[in-house]
Amino acid sequence: MEGSEMSKKISVVIPCYNEEENVQAIAAAVEDELRTQCPSYDYEIIFIDNDSGDNTRPLIRQLCAGNPRIRAIFNAKNFGQFSSPYYGMLQATGDAVILVVADFQDPPEMIREFVRAWEEGYRIVIGIKKSSKESPLMYGLRSIYYKLIKRFSDVDQIEHFTGFGIYDKAFIEVLRKLDDPTPFLRGIVAELGYRRKEIPYEQPQRRAGKTHNNFYTLYDGAMLSVTSYTKAGMRIATFAGAIVGVLSFLVALAYLIMKLIWWDRFGAGMAPLVIGMLFLGAILLFFIGFLGEYVLTINQRVMKRPLVVEEERINF
Repeated sequence: MEGSEMSKKISVVIPCYNEEENVQAIAAAVEDELRTQCPSYDYEIIFIDNDSGDNTRPLIRQLCAGNPRIRAIFNAKNFGQFSSPYYGMLQATGDAVILVVADFQDPPEMIREFVRAWEEGYRIVIGIKKSSKESPLMYGLRSIYYKLIKRFSDVDQIEHFTGFGIYDKAFIEVLRKLDDPTPFLRGIVAELGYRRKEIPYEQPQRRAGKTHNNFYTLYDGAMLSVTSYTKAGMRIATFAGAIVGVLSFLVALAYLIMKLIWWDRFGAGMAPLVIGMLFLGAILLFFIGFLGEYVLTINQRVMKRPLVVEEERINF
């Protein structure tokens, strides 16, 4: 069934950055899944490259040259792990959009399950990592992080959700209207999404290559979710300031009383004063930095800069 005979179109968006070992394989796997398991649908595959420095772009050009349904957006620079996939989703033209990472940690064979659930009427169908073949330590730390965010957030956050799923075009229209220069898809789905279905899966290891996540990128993602969806940070600062202030007053009062009672024998010394100053200084610096994260997020939103700047489009 070709072209006009097909009633619906599926768009698959694949963000990539230095994935020369995976782009051809993921394109073949996604295309095979769509053709064999979803044969009644038209489709497009959109690669959005975040300024790769390896052979990723030449390989994507080859894919586009061999198949007009494979399209590409090349960013002028690296715009981060959240803006680029989000922007790619907004460029899709399908009745539903599927977001899949290029390293095979989002199993392509789940596309059939997503499409089936979407046809049942769910406008959002997402994959939830119930287990992972990644480092047990990293999975455990992520579990703790998700539980903390869920506890402190005003929005019921989704645990172990990375963005992998299918989104109806009605929800994509919601994303277009948001005009958010610092989008956090996981939080947006939880806050503004339609009734959704969650499908559990085991996250496999990367097929090839090295992960591009490091402490900075993980910290950046964590802070974006904290500053966008929780008030806990500033309230903890307020409570901590009040508690430390009360404790400091009580300690000072105790020292005064002891000095009045044992005037000649009680020597306060410099140690308590120095320790107290260092403690209060550490508390102040920590929460000034935390406040700075909120201010930085506000600043990014106020500047209204574009999600990405495109360098080139192919097959659009």
